[in-house]
Amino acid sequence: MTAAPAYATSVSPTAARLWSRFRGLLIALLVLALGGLTLAALKSGEQHGRLDPRSADPTGSRALATLLSERGVDSRVVTSTREAADAAGPDTTLLVTDPNLLTDRQLATLRTAAGRSAGRTVLLAPDQTALDSLAPGIRAGEPTDVTERAPDCSLPAARRSGDADLGGLRYTGAGPDADRCYSAQGLPTLLRLPASSPYDAGPTEGTATTAGDTVLLGAPDLLYNHRLAERGNASLALQLLGSHRHLVWYLPSVSDPASAPDDERSFLDLIPAGWRWGLLQLALAAVLTALWRARRLGPLVPERLPVTVPAAETTEGRARLYEQAGARDQAATVLRSATRARLAPLVGVPPLHADSADVLVPAVAARLTADGAPSGALHALLFGPAPADDKALVQLADRLDDLERSILHQERPAPREHPDS
Repeated sequence: MTAAPAYATSVSPTAARLWSRFRGLLIALLVLALGGLTLAALKSGEQHGRLDPRSADPTGSRALATLLSERGVDSRVVTSTREAADAAGPDTTLLVTDPNLLTDRQLATLRTAAGRSAGRTVLLAPDQTALDSLAPGIRAGEPTDVTERAPDCSLPAARRSGDADLGGLRYTGAGPDADRCYSAQGLPTLLRLPASSPYDAGPTEGTATTAGDTVLLGAPDLLYNHRLAERGNASLALQLLGSHRHLVWYLPSVSDPASAPDDERSFLDLIPAGWRWGLLQLALAAVLTALWRARRLGPLVPERLPVTVPAAETTEGRARLYEQAGARDQAATVLRSATRARLAPLVGVPPLHADSADVLVPAVAARLTADGAPSGALHALLFGPAPADDKALVQLADRLDDLERSILHQERPAPREHPDS
């Protein structure tokens, strides 16, 4: 007795199959990652050195810092609110390059420092939140284009500088003693609030006269390296930032501990702005990937099976499943359908009408006897109801086999006799 051969066929997916199956998704993820890195690099490149007095980039301010140093102005760069507040003094100009990044706590710290000093505070394009803290009563209007504008005011620094590149935010709500310069549609883009103005930052531990003046610039473009040499930009920048011996150049930083908000934020508050658009793009990409990878109706493709199962075992396994489920009706339907499909071509019925009792039953009856067999019995056999029990199911299978054999017996020709017999 020989042992059955052992099949060594492996059902584990190979590396080639895995690559063929998932290469499209991997390539899409790689393209998405490269696109994100490229956008991040471009964005970081745009922000690198912006208004930094140490940067020679087009949007840096190294040229202005050099000119101020040549005129005896001592510049100091700080990146935290505490350093900026400590450096503020009576002979100091505090330049806040991006006040819109500051939290309420940071703005309050700067307001306190400005109230104790008699220096100048210069704010670049402050929005309404920054104005409410550092210049109460001033309102930010609609922004306008940055272009060449005339002073149109009595501020000595503006009159000596002449035309300059200004624009951006416009401001309203200043008192009559404020200097309104470089107007656009009747609203100034450079606003100077004098030290005695009630619209300056409110003092703490002192009187209103101890606070210095405040200068609001609607746009910082005139401080950039690539614009400093145009028109009167350099003159105006030097006069605004060089009016005192010391200049504190405050570059707000996200690493500043004071930039943390006072209140607790939820998880959604920690997600960067625009996450809804990112989630929508990911959902759209998932739908497109599903449509791309979905199976489409088409011709059948043969698939190599890991093992070969004999037909008898498949039939027996399916029969046992029918038996366990008690599905005698389903088993009878399968037996009758298969018998009808095999009988139809034997009795001259097209395969299309194999399941039609009106066509198949008369043809089978006519083939069994010359004068026709009882069609009622044939109809009950081929199209009858489901068997009541397992015994009736076995009898039905035997009767179907007998019917098929009787038709096949009539189809076989009679054996010829040998000529020598």
